[in-house]
Amino acid sequence: MEAVSNSAEPSCDKTNSLALKTLNAYRLNNTRKADIDVLFFNRCAKVGSESLLELFNKLENFNNLIMERAGLRRGTKRQLKMWEQRELAINISQFADGSVYIEHVNWIDFEEFELPKPIYINLVRDPVERVISWYYYARGAYKNAIEYRKFPDSPIRPAEWYKKDFNHCVRSGDPECQYVPYTVKDFIGNFKRQSLFFCGHSDDCLPFNSPAAVQMAKEHVERDYAVVGSWEDTNVTLTVFEKYIPLFFNGAKILFEIHNDQITNRNKNKRKPKIYPDVKEMIRRNFTNEYDFYYFCKQRLYKQYLAVSLNEVSIMEQLN
Repeated sequence: MEAVSNSAEPSCDKTNSLALKTLNAYRLNNTRKADIDVLFFNRCAKVGSESLLELFNKLENFNNLIMERAGLRRGTKRQLKMWEQRELAINISQFADGSVYIEHVNWIDFEEFELPKPIYINLVRDPVERVISWYYYARGAYKNAIEYRKFPDSPIRPAEWYKKDFNHCVRSGDPECQYVPYTVKDFIGNFKRQSLFFCGHSDDCLPFNSPAAVQMAKEHVERDYAVVGSWEDTNVTLTVFEKYIPLFFNGAKILFEIHNDQITNRNKNKRKPKIYPDVKEMIRRNFTNEYDFYYFCKQRLYKQYLAVSLNEVSIMEQLN
């Protein structure tokens, strides 16, 4: 047994060494593949994008950025027609260097329209926590006040709908809280397809929890996105943003620390009650592929973080 153990150790060390060598910050940095210095944040719903928007408001003067805010006022569509994609892509491609464009919109293929590619970024969040957050956000006074201003003639929902408890909604089989795999139409819009923001506008992206849609989303992340961060790992995310996209994120960590309360409290859901573990488990079973995509993005983020950390260690060793 001792001989086996001793012979296995060098092999394990060699494997670990090889794995560390593959963590190359240059290879993991898609910022260098962009054709223009324009940041395209096609933000997912309920991932903390409002917090990142608030941080951009602080970075705007700090890094001499140009905040293009038209996308913040556009209505959200689950799909854009081809002409709408082309129109948006043309608009983004004409922004000056240092511009930031933010919109709730799916991934767009700039190469398909023979247009220069911007720097893509986004955020992800635990899939079940996202849909719970959306459930209560949709019932919040803030969102409904905005909706009423936009559509004052729309019928007002009954009080029972606003008071509906998520735990009971799931357990009772209420159609609003049944997240059925491969469905395309929803009983009520709920943004449950996190991967859709990365998959695009194809009909193949629409079936919920579809392995094909998730695979396309992964390919787009791997090929196009400079960083897909997560507020669940704030320090990791801000470090990677600073290191991989310094033109836009220089000073992000210190500004976040200075303005933490203002940034993290923006649009925060204050009325989300306790959701029971069995309820989360019930719906989690239907998010298998969405979790696969979520973990893929988180693993990529950690690899980027580790790569720059190892690079800094290597530089310090050379200096010493």
